[in-house]
Amino acid sequence: MDRSRKASWAPALMAVLGLGLTVVAFDPGAPRAQLRDPPPGWDMWYPGWTREDVWQPDRMDRSLRWRMTRHEAFIRDGVPAAYAGARNPTTRTDDAISEGGALYARECAACHDAAGMGDGDAGNALYPSPALLAHLLRMPQAVDEYLLWAISEGGDPFGTAMPAFKDSLTRDQIWQIITYMRVGFPPRSETDPE
Repeated sequence: MDRSRKASWAPALMAVLGLGLTVVAFDPGAPRAQLRDPPPGWDMWYPGWTREDVWQPDRMDRSLRWRMTRHEAFIRDGVPAAYAGARNPTTRTDDAISEGGALYARECAACHDAAGMGDGDAGNALYPSPALLAHLLRMPQAVDEYLLWAISEGGDPFGTAMPAFKDSLTRDQIWQIITYMRVGFPPRSETDPE
């Protein structure tokens, strides 16, 4: 077997192993998501599918297309001038993280969940559902200026229910929330400020 053929099966094997681990962790009592048929021509054994047209608008469901509008605007146009080049000045101290955690708990967790997984009680009724912040923070677009823009302006420019916080929180408070999210949504203790 030639080297290029060997390399092409490795991602597919990893996907199958990952699927196997998911099956082991499956909770039969958990609510089930609606499954869709794969897009026409999709072949799970072909690793190149992740780099092809699967992510084109005609292949995505409505919720995913809706969720992608801010990302597309950022890639195409960047952030509005008011946020361009913004960098988080907040130092990752225990106090800043604690204050950011308290703000996040008060302003964000009802929709985005305490761990940033997008399934807070208030967010369950929203369409599209709230962003999965814990995953978003690992994406290339999750730079400081993007997060500041998203939190400050909310979802109104993109037709989502995310409220704008630029008039209810100071920019320093928004930076504290971003700092808290960047350290991984640590659990808050009983002694944290409310």
